[in-house]
Amino acid sequence: MAITEGKAAPAFTLKDQHGNKVSLKDLKGQKVIVYFYPKDDTPGCTKEACGFRDLWSELGSANCTVLGVSPDEQTAHQKFINKYNLPFTLLCDPKRTMMEKYEAY
Repeated sequence: MAITEGKAAPAFTLKDQHGNKVSLKDLKGQKVIVYFYPKDDTPGCTKEACGFRDLWSELGSANCTVLGVSPDEQTAHQKFINKYNLPFTLLCDPKRTMMEKYEAY
């Protein structure tokens, strides 16, 4: 399924770095930025995550929710967040289900 502007995003429910379920339906009406990356704490992925971190105050002012999605598990996400002081949620997609729905894998 190609992602097209103006079309509804594919539904998802994934666990975050704390094991809490996050669903697209629970974010209805919010501005949501979803970005995908292959692995925590690799050079390119770290640069991307830190870019969102560095823009955090501007994104917050615009009332945006940021969700990073990778196949990594909770423990890896928690270490990545702590190491780089990431202020946003990372979602675990170990089977790459969401990544495939969004054509990011």
